[in-house]
Amino acid sequence: MNLALPKRFPRPPAALAMALAIPRRRLHLAPPFLLDDGYMPRYQQLSSVDAAKKRSLAYAHLRNCNLCPRQCGVNRYEKTGMCLIGHNVKVSVIAPHFGEEPCIQGHHGSGSVFMSGCNLRCTFCQNHDISHQRNGMDLTPEELGQWYLKLQDVGHVHNINIVTPEHVVPQVALSILHAKELGLRVPVVYNTSSFDSMDSLRLMDGLVDIYLADFKVWETASSKRLLKADDYAATARESIKAMHEQVGDLCFTGDGIAKKGLLVRHLVMPGKESEGAQIMRFLAQDVSADCFVHIMEQYHPDAHVGKQNTRGKSKDVASSSTIRYADINRAVTHEEVSTVRQAAIDAGLWRFNDPPRHGGFAM
Repeated sequence: MNLALPKRFPRPPAALAMALAIPRRRLHLAPPFLLDDGYMPRYQQLSSVDAAKKRSLAYAHLRNCNLCPRQCGVNRYEKTGMCLIGHNVKVSVIAPHFGEEPCIQGHHGSGSVFMSGCNLRCTFCQNHDISHQRNGMDLTPEELGQWYLKLQDVGHVHNINIVTPEHVVPQVALSILHAKELGLRVPVVYNTSSFDSMDSLRLMDGLVDIYLADFKVWETASSKRLLKADDYAATARESIKAMHEQVGDLCFTGDGIAKKGLLVRHLVMPGKESEGAQIMRFLAQDVSADCFVHIMEQYHPDAHVGKQNTRGKSKDVASSSTIRYADINRAVTHEEVSTVRQAAIDAGLWRFNDPPRHGGFAM
């Protein structure tokens, strides 16, 4: 059989023929945000010397706990600080999780590790049974690292997603280093409130691939009243800038799964849309106009919000005499969410966690 091309279709040049033979990627992404399919996690690139230095620092911080902004200064082998967690970790849930952004959870789930305890005391916390209480099982850093391998090898998760790690940074660092030696090869997600110190982020530098960072409120009065932390907003600003300096903007492999970079979440709260707008302007101007942002609308009253005030006259000037935190004792409106979204667009942000217009993931 003669396979020669008809004369009206000239044979393509060799270079063009080679190009046609190259398999195309499954999804198109702008080159700055596209990674090779063989992405290697950052912890895999650490030298043995750098790994040893991080181990030494982690143990030193446990003996004089000064990593988070609370600066408790306790020896966690002997007592606990505000977070109520000692030299081991207390973990509430370890499982593949399908409640994250689509580009984080993918088809197989995110390997989520929900830490008990927290260095904030958010009055509206929707995980208050985990974050405000010491529920769960105690694990050493080495045991925690072994669980990462189970999530990877049995659960086939896309990443290891450490939820609320701010108060257990030394243990998390040790667990990642141990898991690396055992054969961990998926990216690590640091899922944080952004109430982190510069020292803790320096310790995590090189161990974390994706920073999944909340930015809750902007005003000092709001953080003092609702988060019980006077300096939350200032700390979050510095933390998020440092996170971006480490890992850059959120990037994906061709299958639409995020592997490296910063993703910032903002939970829109009742009556706080002006603070949300300030956060969006900060992200665009001081972090990156290409910052990937998730504007969340699922706020609902939880934890202490809406509870009856049992101490007589409320000490909270913004609450009624009978209901605690009455001003945020409702769901957010569509208009409040739209206001924050429009502020983000006006500031120059354009990468949002929107439902995709195709069969893939939001990118």
